[in-house]
Amino acid sequence: MIGWYDWAGGREAMLRFGPADGPVVVAAMPLLEEWNRTRAFVVTLLRALADRSIASMLPDLPGHGESLAPLLDLRDARAAFAAAAALHERSVFTLSVRGGALLDDQASPVARWQLSPATGSELVQDLRRVHLARGTGPALPASLVASLAGAEPASGARVVRLASDPRPADRHFDGPPLWRRAEPGNDAALAAVLADDIAAWIGRCVA
Repeated sequence: MIGWYDWAGGREAMLRFGPADGPVVVAAMPLLEEWNRTRAFVVTLLRALADRSIASMLPDLPGHGESLAPLLDLRDARAAFAAAAALHERSVFTLSVRGGALLDDQASPVARWQLSPATGSELVQDLRRVHLARGTGPALPASLVASLAGAEPASGARVVRLASDPRPADRHFDGPPLWRRAEPGNDAALAAVLADDIAAWIGRCVA
């Protein structure tokens, strides 16, 4: 179902999945080019949560999806995400992928779940490598680069990573890093096991 939410910068669209009651997961997609590479996967993950009777929302954010607002500063994306997460009084949990973990610091969820969280500095380095490989200079506004430079994921989250990533995590899963692919991709099997992990985690949080 398609819905809308308002924030200081205007009105944005969002997708809604699952039942009309119970906990709600608000998803924070990866930022910039990684958004398009992973959107189909995140939608598959949220549909898998709906199959497990867990509701979710996927808001468009400034500079992403159907939004007409540019992303000039990370503070705008954070403010928009917080507005989406504050739409109702149901128990809210956040789900973030990669740079999405930089966006939920202004929200007040019951708990946070992060898949392969990335720092702002890591994202800037990755984008610069991509642009250099293409023979073009960095295409990001200087204000956005500055706001990303020191950004860190929120602490205290449940962190899961792929088996190919040796960094510490609460759990590792087999699966491809879709955000690294040149074209958008999907992985229904990975989405299913992640949905199981999220459903069990929410169950522990609300018990």
